[in-house]
Amino acid sequence: MLDVNNITCRYGPVTALHDADFTLEGGEVLALVGTNGAGKSTLVMSIAGHIIPEHGNIVLDGEDITNIPPYQRASRGIGLVPEGRRLFPDLTVKENLITGGYVLPRTSESQRLEHVFEIFPRLYERANQLAGSLSGGEQQMLAFGRAIMLRPRVMLIDEISLGLMPSVIIECYAVLENLRSQNIAVILVDQNSDAALAFADKAIWLETGYVKWQGKAKHCPLLKESIVS
Repeated sequence: MLDVNNITCRYGPVTALHDADFTLEGGEVLALVGTNGAGKSTLVMSIAGHIIPEHGNIVLDGEDITNIPPYQRASRGIGLVPEGRRLFPDLTVKENLITGGYVLPRTSESQRLEHVFEIFPRLYERANQLAGSLSGGEQQMLAFGRAIMLRPRVMLIDEISLGLMPSVIIECYAVLENLRSQNIAVILVDQNSDAALAFADKAIWLETGYVKWQGKAKHCPLLKESIVS
């Protein structure tokens, strides 16, 4: 489904990512692990289209999407849950969700909203509440729901558990399992590398922008133990 071929990304004179290369099929989960500044977010944002690689290419279902803008990638099924959630705090929960599916026909909007509310009943209860007034866990659910409004084929999740209570983290991973069962490919960044590696099928360990190791997640040298059953 997704082929990332030797992409290198720069911020001015600084090379943040060197020759990242992997493939991902529907229903597979790829964990990106490493310390802060290793290049994980750069890789995620390059797939989302917010960073254009200096060289290499990104192919989705046989189509080279390397140079198309983010909104066109969204219309092709690439959903993003960004680090920090980046919600519209002065819009309601429902309005934030609607913005997530703006590239799809309005005729399917009600059905997609219903689907999100089935996954996250708390969002249904707070549909008319301002996003900025939600708890951290509820905001993360909203960021998830906004991406699900796209009916994504590939889901990019940057820092899934940052600042969340363990019970909410477990709930987020349950949503990931649901996505996996729907044959959606997932690329996952989590500050808790044990949790991400225990859940994922594949893993890439990044260090200062270089791929230090990649392979099956259960074989990653960083894996110790997981809080996720």
